[in-house]
Amino acid sequence: MPKIIAVANQKGGVGKTTTAVNLAACLAAAEQPTLLVDVDPQANATTGVGVDMRSAKHNIYHALLGQIQTSEIVLSTALPMLQVVPSRRELVGAEIELVDLPDREQRLKTAIQPVIREYAYVLIDCPPSLGFLTLNALVAAHSVLIPLQCEYYALEGLGQILETVRLCRQTLNPLLDVEGILLTMFDGRVNLAGQVAAEVRQHFGQRVFRTVIPRNIRLGEAPSHGKPIILYDIRSAGAEGYLRLAREVIDGAKTRVG
Repeated sequence: MPKIIAVANQKGGVGKTTTAVNLAACLAAAEQPTLLVDVDPQANATTGVGVDMRSAKHNIYHALLGQIQTSEIVLSTALPMLQVVPSRRELVGAEIELVDLPDREQRLKTAIQPVIREYAYVLIDCPPSLGFLTLNALVAAHSVLIPLQCEYYALEGLGQILETVRLCRQTLNPLLDVEGILLTMFDGRVNLAGQVAAEVRQHFGQRVFRTVIPRNIRLGEAPSHGKPIILYDIRSAGAEGYLRLAREVIDGAKTRVG
């Protein structure tokens, strides 16, 4: 069975989709068959791996509502071992439509179950909220990876997502674990970034990945070209960061430090 990781943080602008796309790509480059599931209505993970949303007649919205099998919407990417389940903007309506459906928190888990056996890793890109779509991702996942921007206000939302994980573990998914907290957009020239990183490591210890993702122009440019960073500029600091993160995920807790 694959490792299913939800990439989640209710705060926007922390590098959540950037992490989902590039970690998935780097896992695939490491010859780990990987599926990227986009449950964010903005569909940035879908376009970030080069998929034109207009060319996809159906998407995760239809699978969540039981209108189509997930196997029918899995798409290939430029990386042979990376496939994607696309999203589209109509997924916005799913938050409302899921409310009245039976097993509403289990819809994503049920939808992806028939296809996940083909993969070593399944990464779920969540919307920047703690609504039904994110809850579905947490129920479907084995663990949650939390990107955290190295800025003061980012710390305020960290407790909220960790509390959501705790409540989900108590009521819906007792096996849900924290894969790790990933420090993103780190700028070593800014004192506050170092202070935030130190404070997070002090409080959360081995829950924090050793890898730190730097603030990097090439990372910001890559999505506009529909490419993960390793296909856009593999020599960039951003690519090096996500390649290290992929290795850390593959190796597991052995490479974490407190």
